[in-house]
Amino acid sequence: MAVTIFTMTHKKFREPTDPVYVPLQVGRACSQDLGYPGDHTGESISEKNCYYGELTGVYWVWKNVRTGNYVGICHYRRYFCTEEGRILNEKDYLSILREYDIITSKKLKLNFSYFDGYASDYNIFDLITTGEVIRQKYPEYYENFERLVHGNGTYFANMMVADKALYDEYCAWLFSIFDEVEKRIDASGYDDYHKRVFGFISEFLLLVWVETKGLKVFECKVGMTTEKYETRQMKENLADFFREKDIAGAKAYFLESLEKRPDVLMEASDITGELKIAMQVVAVCELELQRSGECVLDRIREFDDLVRYFTGLNDAVNACRLDTLRESSIRFLKEERISDTAIEASARMFCAEEEERRRVEAAVKSLRGY
Repeated sequence: MAVTIFTMTHKKFREPTDPVYVPLQVGRACSQDLGYPGDHTGESISEKNCYYGELTGVYWVWKNVRTGNYVGICHYRRYFCTEEGRILNEKDYLSILREYDIITSKKLKLNFSYFDGYASDYNIFDLITTGEVIRQKYPEYYENFERLVHGNGTYFANMMVADKALYDEYCAWLFSIFDEVEKRIDASGYDDYHKRVFGFISEFLLLVWVETKGLKVFECKVGMTTEKYETRQMKENLADFFREKDIAGAKAYFLESLEKRPDVLMEASDITGELKIAMQVVAVCELELQRSGECVLDRIREFDDLVRYFTGLNDAVNACRLDTLRESSIRFLKEERISDTAIEASARMFCAEEEERRRVEAAVKSLRGY
């Protein structure tokens, strides 16, 4: 094969039938054998998986795979795909790499700087230390590190495809930085999620590396084959709270879950957007109860029905903002009992300016059928 994509996994999964994809069990040195090739043979850092995540597999490919062809990294549930959602095959990869140096995920556009986002969810000392190591070891990268860390973009999932020589060059750079950072920070007291310091920071460092080197990058859509277990579990638990009309319980559970797993609301985790809708349900119901003693849960209790209700409202509000209302949205507004509170909350999601928000709220309210 001219292209080999190593599929990083820590659990059994349904493997793609395309032979270009080769499973690699990460953290094999400290977990049970799943029946796949593991990252614990040869030259390895498999035992550091709790701190490095899928990077223990990235390291293994660097040190143990000898080829002049292309290599890449994907995940057991995340794959590079076409805009229509088809997983890329070898012909696709070769076609892209004839014109581009490297394939990465599409950059995430954050609503805040990467620095501020990291500081809100993790120990900012670890990121600052990484920058200091880069300044000392690779000063030619430091200016871009400082610029990008205060920007609002990052790659995610540590997914990439490149020729093996370029892949090796990246790994030599990345792991030499982390070798030094390891000496300066202590993540041993972090919980299991936050321990994966190097896995988190490396997603951002790939952006620093490709921009500093001036590589021609193909930012590819990433398709998800399955939903994260944590995401699915949250939705099931929230559904139970909604059935019981327990808004206070749902809110407390949501906040507790976000503290443990702040990534669950990211697009890469909440692929359907339903957790964001659930958060909207909690916020709207809390306000409705404060204002009138009633809320939408008096009429709708099932999770899927709530998602349809708030998705319909959001679509109608956004269409009003863009002056693109269709008959289906107008019919939805006339048929559903939608409170002022729900409309106002939805408008705040789409309208940055107060004047626009008031215009949209008035337009939506005028279309209600009661």
